[in-house]
Order: sequence, then C-alpha cells, then structure tokens
Amino acid sequence: ETNQRFRADHLIGIWIGGDKVDLFDDAEQQVHAHLLAATIVASGVDEAIQLLSSNPKAATFNPSAGIKLEGIEEVTPDERDTRGRTLLKLVTKDGSWRWGILGPVTVEMLNRAPSDVPSPFSGKRDALTSPRAFNLMFPTYVGATATEHDKAYLRPETAQGIFTQFWNVVDTSRVKVPFGIAQQGKTFRNEVTPRNFTFRSREFEQMEIEFFIHPSEADAWYAYWRDSRYAWWQSVGLAGDNLTLREHDPDELAHYAKGGAGTSDIEYRFPFTSPGYGELEGVAHRTDFDLRQHAEHTGMGDKMRYFDQANNDRYFPHVIEPSAGADRGTLALLCEAFTPTPDRKGSKFVMAFEPRMAPIKAGIFPLVNKDGMPEVAQKLYKDLRETWAVQLDAKQSIGKRYARMDEAGTPFCFTIDGETLTDQSVTVRHRDTLEQERIGIDKVAAFLIEHIGA
Repeated sequence: ETNQRFRADHLIGIWIGGDKVDLFDDAEQQVHAHLLAATIVASGVDEAIQLLSSNPKAATFNPSAGIKLEGIEEVTPDERDTRGRTLLKLVTKDGSWRWGILGPVTVEMLNRAPSDVPSPFSGKRDALTSPRAFNLMFPTYVGATATEHDKAYLRPETAQGIFTQFWNVVDTSRVKVPFGIAQQGKTFRNEVTPRNFTFRSREFEQMEIEFFIHPSEADAWYAYWRDSRYAWWQSVGLAGDNLTLREHDPDELAHYAKGGAGTSDIEYRFPFTSPGYGELEGVAHRTDFDLRQHAEHTGMGDKMRYFDQANNDRYFPHVIEPSAGADRGTLALLCEAFTPTPDRKGSKFVMAFEPRMAPIKAGIFPLVNKDGMPEVAQKLYKDLRETWAVQLDAKQSIGKRYARMDEAGTPFCFTIDGETLTDQSVTVRHRDTLEQERIGIDKVAAFLIEHIGA
C-alpha cells in the first residue's frame, strides 16, 4: 500500500494480555493468537517507550476488540527478561488496564506469522511482506564482461583500506606499536530508507582512525579514545545536554568486538530523533579480527603478525577504532547552533557556532562607502584573509549587514567608521551578546588569535 520499508531488527512490538506470567512465558505463542497489538519503528525498547509515552493514542490495539491505549506505565524498567522485553501496565480507553510486553519482533516471528504484525506506518495487519535478505553493500561490476565473476562492491567503510595497507605503513614508516592510521573519505551503503537530511544517506563522508595496540593494553586505550573523542565533540560546540556518551550492551556488540574492551557511541539529540539520540561517532575495540581475517584470506598467515623486537614478541595487534560521520557532525553543529531570536532586531535567528567552527570568522564593514573608509576596510580584509576566512561587506545599512553575519554564524564584526580615520580604532561587535567595544586596528589580528586561534 505504501511501499514503506522497515528493518526487521528495528521493529518493536506490543503484546497484550491479562496475566503477567503468561505474557512472559508464552509471548511467542501469543503472536499466533493475534495478541501482537502494535509495532513501532525504534532503535530499541527505551526509544519505543519514549515514542509511546509521547503519543500513546497512536497505538491502536487488537482491532476486533476495539482497544485503544490511553496511558502507559513501565513496571519493570530494570527487570527485563532474556529477550530484552519490558513489562508495561497499559491503561485502556474505558479506564481498565491490562499487562503488556514491549520488545523486539524477531525475524522468526515475522517468518512464521507476518500477517499478525501490523504495519508501523498504517497500523493495518496483513500489510507487511515476509522479511527478505538485504545486502547493505553496493554491488557493481569491474571491466567490460559484466559477469558474476567480475562483481565487486563499493566500500562500506574506510577501515578495510587501512588494514590492507597495515604492513606497507609498518615497513615504510618504521612505526612502533602503539600507533594509529587515520583516513577520511567517501563510503557507500545501500540504505533501505535514506532520510533526515544528510543523517542517513547512501553516500556519506566518514572519518576513521585505526589505532594499533598490544592486546594487554586494550582496556586503557579504549577508555582513552572514548573519553578524548567525547571531549573533542564538546570542544567544537556540542557541550550541552544534547550530547551523550552511551556504552553498548553486550548483546549490541558487533561481530568484531565480541569479548573486547567495549564499544560506545557518542550520540546527539537531533530535532528529528528527539527525545532520543542519533549516533555521531562510534568508538570500538575491534580486537585483532580484521588483521587476522586479511592474513587468513590472503594466505599470509603468521607473516602478517607484528614483531616487537624489544620484547621478542610476535602478535596480531588489537585495534581501537574511533569512527565518525563527517556529514552527521556537520549536521549536529548546524542543529546546535540554530538559535531563534524573535526579539532581536534584524535577524530572527542566529547560528551560534563555537567561533572556531564558524564558516566565516569575521565580517569587515566600512560604515559608509566614502571618506576613505572603504580603502581602510579593504586593507584590513586583505591582511586578515591570509589567516582566517573573513568577508568584506559594504552593501546596505549596517543593521542589515549585522543580520546577514548573524544568520551565517559569524562571531565578530569589525566596523570602520569616522573615528577610525582619526584614532586608528575599530568597533568590534560580538554576535552572541551584541556587546560592542573599540580596539586599535593594529590589534584586530591579536583579538582573533585570542578568541579563535591562528
């Protein structure tokens, strides 16, 4: 009906019934009894609870019973069963209540009884197909023959290029463990449902570091990169409540991270994920999975082990991997900076970037286009643009020029006026506070170094 697509592992379902014990013991069988009442597309049970709590009437229960959810209470927030389900107390339209379970809809359930699962988009039953396999990599063909023997895939991450070049780097650079290799570039994933601006797209920019360590030092290096990467995102302007650091649960760990020091996500509360969060960067202990895989499949075997001459030790290094989306980071900075200013004269919003991250670091304005002011402004502009991205603007009133700079996120504006020609001073206007002060024109560069950096 709608051509909407949903990842099977992102479907969260509600089972309703009368007895708490029966629900926990027999939830699998209740699917066949048409007691699965609703599905929600969420990244986990916690987000599903938030979505339900914010709009409980959106979940229409068993159509034949005409049950409508009016309220929700999480009975056991820290007491989930082995399948990751949560017990709920569901208040219905007539004021009565019954027990419910909120938890993942498994692929096995969907295969056995797809018609029992209502569509998350329309709420209708018998609207979903059986789950089908989906490859998140983009296939292509190399060469002119275009047979299955010529099949290749666009890279889904930059990391594997680093692993294949590991020994070239060791041999040519003569680096010693611990050391890191960083790379930024395009990656491609055949997303089922691209959405939310650049947050989820099929082509995106990825930034990754593969930091090679001795296996015995995994815990310490993992903690270092987790904490330092979180601090870095704070330093560029995401220091408020919208940023969070979340450790993965054991059942969330990727195949390469099983038994490792851990995996954590640095997440940001985007407007389209609120009240939940979306991932900005993952920091993972990949163990020695990748180097071992490359060694085994290339036939190199032990030849790809790193040799520590000082300790006469040969081993596959473990890896701590910070992996961030450049597009997502940019989007987070834009969302965080956007600040409505209905009471401010001129602009109705300000992009309140941390000054180092502002695309334009300073605006330079001659107050009027005469009396030598344009020439002084032009010289200051040429001097500053050798170091910073600055903009010279001489059009329209000074108020409109300030408004343009506010909307572009420019933190400082320097105005050349009549006093400049007599005492060699300029007016500095601060974007966030609207404070104005005068400094010598020869002090402007030092001012920017102090507030932004060189």
